Amino acid sequence: MLIKERKAYPIVISKESDGFFYVEIPDFDIATQGESIADAMEMARDAIGLMGIDFMDDGKEIPEPGSKEVIADKDDIVTLVDVDFMEYRKKVDNKAVKKNCTIPYWLNVEAEKAGINYSKLLQEAIMQVLGISKKVY
Repeated sequence: MLIKERKAYPIVISKESDGFFYVEIPDFDIATQGESIADAMEMARDAIGLMGIDFMDDGKEIPEPGSKEVIADKDDIVTLVDVDFMEYRKKVDNKAVKKNCTIPYWLNVEAEKAGINYSKLLQEAIMQVLGISKKVY
């Protein structure tokens, strides 16, 4: 399922007594918070992006903006945040993930002498085992 367009989702920002800004995202039934209004909006964008790619990975339909009623108090800020799910996926999927592995000492010595790049070698080996050349979204 490819989502190629940018979508703008309504959010409700409430200032909390501790100075943080609580953000409700009705379309996804989730919430987050930020240290400022701008940070709250960025955290909402991140939460929507993560939920969207989780929905895609699970084969679920991503909610359309405005699919749920937006309820706000008079002091709340109701605004929109835009999310490009494919760009978000690229950003998240290309993030490096640290993995630890164990090899015999003698093999490590030989690999270091040969200047082996462990990360590159492991990536290439995993792709070969999986029969893929490069994952493209």
